[in-house]
Amino acid sequence: MTNFDKPTVRRGTNCVKWDDDEQEDILPLWVADMDFEVAPPIKKAICERAEQGIFGYTHVPGDYYKSVINWYGRRHHWHVERDWILYTTGVVPAVSVCIKALTKPGDKVVVLTPVYNCFFSSIRNTGCETVESQLLYHNQTYFIDFVDFEKKCADPAVKIFLMCNPHNPACRVWTDGELERLNDICLRHHVKVISDEIHGELTFPDIMYTPFGRVSQACLDNGIILCSSSKAFNTAGLQTANIICNDPETRQKIDRVINTFEVCDLNPFGMAALMAAYNEGEEWLDELREYVYGNYQALCEFFERELPDWKVTRSEGTYLAWVDIRATGMTSEALASLLKEKGHVRVCCGTIYGKTAGEGFIRINMATQRKRLMEGLHRIKKAVGTITVEQ
Repeated sequence: MTNFDKPTVRRGTNCVKWDDDEQEDILPLWVADMDFEVAPPIKKAICERAEQGIFGYTHVPGDYYKSVINWYGRRHHWHVERDWILYTTGVVPAVSVCIKALTKPGDKVVVLTPVYNCFFSSIRNTGCETVESQLLYHNQTYFIDFVDFEKKCADPAVKIFLMCNPHNPACRVWTDGELERLNDICLRHHVKVISDEIHGELTFPDIMYTPFGRVSQACLDNGIILCSSSKAFNTAGLQTANIICNDPETRQKIDRVINTFEVCDLNPFGMAALMAAYNEGEEWLDELREYVYGNYQALCEFFERELPDWKVTRSEGTYLAWVDIRATGMTSEALASLLKEKGHVRVCCGTIYGKTAGEGFIRINMATQRKRLMEGLHRIKKAVGTITVEQ
């Protein structure tokens, strides 16, 4: 059994999460990486690769593809062909190259907001325009507004639907029925689907994640699936991701852009880590999911007891809590600033995930030792106590 309560020290290691703030007393519960050591097989594989002592240009071996294919077959009952897989340096670069391959400047891309903030920059950087279809929030969970979504897709300028499954930050794991209905709408309006599935392994008990390409043949033919072991196995810094696309013509366009923008090479440690994760990391992953779910339960209990006016969105997956703070009467930005200044705890402001859809919410990263998470929550409560005093 892995001891996820084991303290880890990341400050002073050039860590974005811990070293981004000059103040050393800031407790970071913001950017989406975990404060846990990687699975032992990953650490072993990296150490063995380091022992070679030479880190030149690296060939991607057949065993790399086998590990991806076997993982999706074993874990998600989805058959993936080797020819469908393109590798690149990360899911965000994958988003950008796919948009670039399938659009021209001025085209539009639909997203379901609130949504991962890098979607906005990737769309903008490729010269396209973001079209938001806002999710419906009711009874502490989110639903797709299919009427609005179809209205947005009906615009001839819309070429792509860029989605998160599981959804960051709305914490939904879309059902097969929802995914199929989204694809049906996209097919009616000649819209291609790009599905970011980097959080696919991080679901809660009794919640099943279905890769978009496994839902139906129509979804497979119209979809491009972006995936990586990095989020689930805490290896984001190793810069390795895959694009899965069964259509040869679309895949050729994407591959051309990958090479044009020179995001076509993997580093040896990233490859070693992915193969170890997919070949030997399953038991560790299941233990991690159980621990993160325990953190989620502890967080929900804390807010219900200590800050009952704040409502935690019901989560089906990811290690990110999406919290409704509208009862404070403060904007998301103002509250996030107050928590950092008065509570010395850093969270994500909801409006970076959509100025309208994210207003009134904050995002909290729960993937840390439970003691540390609870310390952060107590800091939040203490900081909130200063609101009425200042007013």
